[in-house]
Amino acid sequence: MSAITLVPFGPQHLEALEPMLEDQEVRRHTFVPDPPQPGFARRWLDRYEQGRRDGTRLGFAVVDAEGTLLGLALAPRIEAEARTVELGYLVAPEARGRGVATEALRLLTDWAFRELAAERIELRIAAENTASQRVAERCGYVREGVLRSTYFKNGLRQDTEIWSRLPSDP
Repeated sequence: MSAITLVPFGPQHLEALEPMLEDQEVRRHTFVPDPPQPGFARRWLDRYEQGRRDGTRLGFAVVDAEGTLLGLALAPRIEAEARTVELGYLVAPEARGRGVATEALRLLTDWAFRELAAERIELRIAAENTASQRVAERCGYVREGVLRSTYFKNGLRQDTEIWSRLPSDP
């Protein structure tokens, strides 16, 4: 895999993000609506920009050396006082299977420990999303358990696994 970088998620990424939002795997395993309503990407970016201002969330674009958008690496929940952070990621279909998600999560995890002084990082992964579970495991996250029937979209409920990483973990 070629080197990737995390850069602030911004308006310049919206056009390249739109096709990712049409991908069935992204819709199936993330909070992206299915189907996304017109203007969803812009509203999503606006929420992350507001979160950056108030310290409650932050988004990064995952880009390669040429600046091509490969995915997003997100901190959808930052609890500064508790020093707890939830992280997430999504990868464009054409970038999958090349280690992009693993490297993005490693970079995002390092950022959360270094910049936010996180004492606990959490991932919430659909119980049927084995690819994401492998990424979490490769990045040193520990599976803590399953929240049964907590994720609801399009009339269907699914279980969610909780994975975590602490600064003391190897």
